[in-house]
Amino acid sequence: MTHPSDRYYAVELHASAERVSQIRRIVAAHLRHWDLESHIHAVCRGVDELLTNVHRHVGQDNWCVIELRWTGRHLTTSVADNGPPMPRLATASGGGLAIVAALSDSWGTCSTSEGKVVWFTRRVEAARNSRLVARAPLPGVRDSKREPAPALA
Repeated sequence: MTHPSDRYYAVELHASAERVSQIRRIVAAHLRHWDLESHIHAVCRGVDELLTNVHRHVGQDNWCVIELRWTGRHLTTSVADNGPPMPRLATASGGGLAIVAALSDSWGTCSTSEGKVVWFTRRVEAARNSRLVARAPLPGVRDSKREPAPALA
């Protein structure tokens, strides 16, 4: 099985309530294109939470960059924004980062010169495409009622 070469998508936007649903649809389309349908719900939910946090905590002058990277083994989703406060899981109270943590295999934050990046990863193996091979049918009930074949000496 060959893994796909590094697949990458990025988009820069102003995080507003209207844009969150648009970005969710764009992310879902990319995951479908990469044959990762089973991860659409979790990744889109994580992106939704991160963009909502940018909109809520950074304010009207926000900008962010969403990146998706699939290496064939891991799908990493990150949201970079221009907000200075670093998010903390302890203050999430069941929303935001707590949801991201529950949906992912790993997650983290990193400060940058412009703001911060919040990322999460999911273990995602490449779809296995195998050829269909014709095989002899398994013995049925009628076959089991026949006399047994003679034993070889």
